[in-house]
Amino acid sequence: MAVRIRLTRVGRKHIAKWRIAVYDGRTRRDGRYLENLGTYDPHEKPEEKVKLDVERYRHWLGHGALPTEALERILKHTGALAPK
Repeated sequence: MAVRIRLTRVGRKHIAKWRIAVYDGRTRRDGRYLENLGTYDPHEKPEEKVKLDVERYRHWLGHGALPTEALERILKHTGALAPK
């Protein structure tokens, strides 16, 4: 089973928010997820855009889950994985 960490859209029309979650690779974009890891809200202040459970994110990476390119760009751009 290929496991991916990706974004799923939630929120209202024109006011999108995104959930960062772990999915089976065969699941559709807004389908059932294995675990919710956090949220991404592009309308928030830069330091509050990404709320992520970093420990669980790294757990899933250690078990072979692959993040999507879009999620990697967002995490790198916002610095969500930087040690605090």
